[in-house]
Amino acid sequence: MVAPATLSLRPCATLAPSRAALPRVGAGFALPPAGSFQPRRRLLLRAVAVDSDQQGSSEPSDQEAKPKKYYFLVANAKFMLDEEEHFQEQLKEKLRLYGERDKEQDFWLVVEPKFLDRFPNITKRLKRPAAALVSTDDNWITFMKLRLDRVLAEQFEAETLEEALASNPVDLKFDKPEKWTAPYPKYEYGWWEPFLPPKSSNGTA
Repeated sequence: MVAPATLSLRPCATLAPSRAALPRVGAGFALPPAGSFQPRRRLLLRAVAVDSDQQGSSEPSDQEAKPKKYYFLVANAKFMLDEEEHFQEQLKEKLRLYGERDKEQDFWLVVEPKFLDRFPNITKRLKRPAAALVSTDDNWITFMKLRLDRVLAEQFEAETLEEALASNPVDLKFDKPEKWTAPYPKYEYGWWEPFLPPKSSNGTA
């Protein structure tokens, strides 16, 4: 009986390409090193069509369109501007610090503010004319509420600073006391004018 033949497979050496298969090289040119040939990859360019009407157009952000919040303290004008002992010094010191630190002013005095029309529960408890301390800094308003004590506090929103600080014209007149007993001089009339809204001299915006 004849034994079946056994087929054995062995790895064979890679045949080097013949010289005829290699590209001819002219004088002055050198062949790149072996293994440096790499297949070229095709770059796919995708064209994006943009409508000419949309170029240069931008929609307003939500932050720009959002109304700003203002906080205020309010009382009758005589108490705020003529009787409160340390109110003037506190505002002057704060304004001085803002100037030294080159910080933009964020507090104002408003005489007979128009935004009080939004708060009937406050106006019915308030003697007129009224004066309000308005700021975008709620922490400072809370601090001033503790210092002034006899004031009412609230907050509101407005689209612009002009809207927030708008006021009704009023002629302030305070009677001078017959006898002044405090150890410091009495406030001069009009001391509050540097703290009125911009472009305002009598509380109107």
